[in-house]
Amino acid sequence: MKKISIQEVIDRVQDIPAFPMTVSNIIRLTEDPDSTVQDIEKEITKDQSLTARVLRFANSTHYGYSRKISTISQATVVLGFQAIKSIALAATVSKMMARELPGYAMEKEALWSQSQTCAIAARLIAKKTRYPRPDEAYVAGLLRDVGKVILNHYLTSEMSAVQEAVERDQISFMQAEESVLGFHHGQIGAKIAEKWNLPDALVEAIAYHHEPEQANINEKLVAITHVADATVMMLGVHMGADGLQYSFSANAMEKLNLTESQLQEILSDLIDVTSDEESFHH
Repeated sequence: MKKISIQEVIDRVQDIPAFPMTVSNIIRLTEDPDSTVQDIEKEITKDQSLTARVLRFANSTHYGYSRKISTISQATVVLGFQAIKSIALAATVSKMMARELPGYAMEKEALWSQSQTCAIAARLIAKKTRYPRPDEAYVAGLLRDVGKVILNHYLTSEMSAVQEAVERDQISFMQAEESVLGFHHGQIGAKIAEKWNLPDALVEAIAYHHEPEQANINEKLVAITHVADATVMMLGVHMGADGLQYSFSANAMEKLNLTESQLQEILSDLIDVTSDEESFHH
């Protein structure tokens, strides 16, 4: 089978949904120190289904706010601009990630709930290791496998060859992708993140979430994304065929000064959160 280049895949993917204008505007507004809560509310409420999803996310237990949040402006005040940005992103990609991924032996909704779990894990790890932007970690965790959606959608026949290689050679999905395709889902995901004009640090976190030692823009963010991803695999959340061949990077643990016992705490927090179904609708 002739190997295809990443560029050819990206060219095929001209119809990758661009981020809706609303979300691009929300990202812009939340980064602008002069924006007001009203500006953000006005932008989000232009889109009814986004409004509903943002409110549902804002009320899910992993935000841990005790009173019911009933308006966008209340959500913005209570949770802060960065959280609203990550919720708007989550609400947007959830639709895309809820598809079935036969190429990765994942049923419908599985990648979405796995990504949501990874996002929550990344935020927990960020807080535990005092990373200053836990919401950035949330987004990195959320998008780390977005490349799988694309590969699965556009390279159906190649993906069955990848799956055969995993089973035949007992290698990880990433190794199989590299041997069959010549690149892996992290690299494709990073290209998509670039197309969406996401910040370089996020692009890098998606690209290297399996190879954290490659990072050079924001090593901590990549390490958090890697550990979050590995944690989700350890929990066995809808693992699909990828979960069985997985290893933790000691390098990432070191970069974060993360101890085994802290990791245990994160795992048990994560189990508590993931038992709350509300966090996983899209």
